[in-house]
Amino acid sequence: MHNDYGLIGYKLTHSFSQKYFTDKFISEGIKDSQYHLFELDCIAELPALLKRYPNLKGLNVTIPYKEAIIPYLDELEPTAAKIGAINVVKFENGKLIGHNSDYQGFMQSLQNFYHCYSQSQALVLGTGGAAKAVMAALEYMNIAYKVVSREKRPGMLTYQELSPSVMSAVSLIINASPVGTYPKVDEAPAIPYELLSGHHYLYDLVYNPSQTLFLQRGQQMGAKTINGYEMLCLQAEVAWQIWHS
Repeated sequence: MHNDYGLIGYKLTHSFSQKYFTDKFISEGIKDSQYHLFELDCIAELPALLKRYPNLKGLNVTIPYKEAIIPYLDELEPTAAKIGAINVVKFENGKLIGHNSDYQGFMQSLQNFYHCYSQSQALVLGTGGAAKAVMAALEYMNIAYKVVSREKRPGMLTYQELSPSVMSAVSLIINASPVGTYPKVDEAPAIPYELLSGHHYLYDLVYNPSQTLFLQRGQQMGAKTINGYEMLCLQAEVAWQIWHS
């Protein structure tokens, strides 16, 4: 029996997932399994793809379809439903079930990196699907947070509102936006880097490049930093567990 897995998205020029799972199949001796890249021009192409690959056992979902895929699914795992973004699809008894492994991967990685839970406050930069996964993890860990948006939105801060008092009150700053991703490596979220210090922890979900400008500027001010690579590996393992649970 041949097992197919794959990633759906748009413009999949470089894929962490394909390399990760292909290497995993080899190193763990997982036979008759293949991981594909499925570029879809629009999410409406999904049903035809599923017909073409009847042996699909699991899908990963990346931008721009993490939210758009939801109407095509039969069920959502409760936390994934709360987040409102899907990055793992499980095929179970003819049904498509949406999960989110991003928040679990982020949470496991954050627990390795950041140990100041009591009385701690975080800033989440960004408002998309990745940011929603980060918020779910922070809520689960009882870490208070504020979301920073480029536009003024109810209950959120703008970058202009990141005053000295706000910056000294937070210890964890998470870039959950794509700003700084290759090839736009000379860009960084517009936070006041001069207000950072040794008590700040900077977490960048971006992993390419491994040292974003966001992390470099934080390091210059003495902040502790981590990129998104460990989270990616952890969420991929969670995805594998979801497919085989």
